[in-house]
Amino acid sequence: EVQLVESGGGLVQAGGSLRLSCAASGFTFDDYAIGWFRQAPGKEREGVSCISSSDGNTYYADSVKGRFTISRDNAKNTVYLQMNSLKPEDTAVYYCAAVRGRVRIYTIAVVSLCLPGGYDSWGQGTQVTVSS
Repeated sequence: EVQLVESGGGLVQAGGSLRLSCAASGFTFDDYAIGWFRQAPGKEREGVSCISSSDGNTYYADSVKGRFTISRDNAKNTVYLQMNSLKPEDTAVYYCAAVRGRVRIYTIAVVSLCLPGGYDSWGQGTQVTVSS
């Protein structure tokens, strides 16, 4: 059973930082691409950042590029999202999700597009609130 658990959310002032963690279990972590997604009230879920299963290829939404960094520690079965220079607009529930990498072309697609529909397994989410 694939299980993903997010942690690290909370309340932070604008300009501050948070590091989200996504701990994985129940599958061979190295074989999966992982994405971070967020959903604010009244808005659609959007891709924030995605990372490939093995080669480290990444995607960042334009709104977070230069501020957020995704990384993975396969030894710990964990993906991180370092969020710096946070803005009130970043306030949302943040989810991590996973999809098996399969063949290279598939992995490239799901990472480069970083769309929610490309991911199979989801965590419960963690709330990030950025105050003005």
